[in-house]
Amino acid sequence: MEFHDQDIAERLRLAGLRPTRQRLSLASILFGAGDRHVSAEVLHQEALAAQIDVSLATVYNTLNQFKAAGLLREVACEGDRSFFDTNTSNHFHYYLEESESLVDIGASDLEVKGLPPLPAGTVIDRIDIIVRLRKSGT
Repeated sequence: MEFHDQDIAERLRLAGLRPTRQRLSLASILFGAGDRHVSAEVLHQEALAAQIDVSLATVYNTLNQFKAAGLLREVACEGDRSFFDTNTSNHFHYYLEESESLVDIGASDLEVKGLPPLPAGTVIDRIDIIVRLRKSGT
């Protein structure tokens, strides 16, 4: 989902979020260039480079608010390492170990078969698949 400057505030309002200065600034960085995967630390560095005075804690809080509002999807990779994905559609990921980055895999490019029976009273919300890649020969 790509946001343009003129509709960022409206998108935040539609998601139930008040468009504060910091939310607007971070949303502009996050959504201004199309779909991407970003960690809180990288977004914080990008915000500081753009001369946006924001703490890392505020970046984490904002990312979690955007996630709760359905604007982002969190992808946990390594223990406490998470990426926030601007593409909230149903899809999967390659994790490139060397660059510690994610690459999208389209939902139609992967088939999930043989799931065990679900516990009573439950339905599948989504399936998260991360295929970890490393350079061959290493």
